[in-house]
Amino acid sequence: MKEGKRQKQIAGLIQQEINTIFQRLGLGFINGGMVSVSSVKITPDLLEARIYLSIFNAENKKEILQKIEDRHWEIKKELAARVKTQLRRIPELKIFQDDTLDHVFKMENILDKIKQEENKETDSAKQSNLPNTPSGDGG
Repeated sequence: MKEGKRQKQIAGLIQQEINTIFQRLGLGFINGGMVSVSSVKITPDLLEARIYLSIFNAENKKEILQKIEDRHWEIKKELAARVKTQLRRIPELKIFQDDTLDHVFKMENILDKIKQEENKETDSAKQSNLPNTPSGDGG
């Protein structure tokens, strides 16, 4: 289903405000990991916002998500104060981990391994096809 113009506007607004709120509340860096809002999706009725977070350089990503969930009410309250003039109702916030980058890194590793294997195969094929050259003085 295609996202409507109003959904995109509200998603952009919420993403921008949530990023600012995360910076203000000190949620940008948790346990040495960097947290950023990668995207926000809004349901067609504008009552639910799905916030996707990218978490970099973190040992325990679930622990970081839990710390953010623990401050859910504070985040929503701050968001309501910031967007109350633009929205009639503040959407319910659902927070998810965006693991798109993890999939990208896995795919890159797989492609690199395939490329290395192909290079090994072509190198061994080249060596087996080389003609034996005489090592004498030819005279």
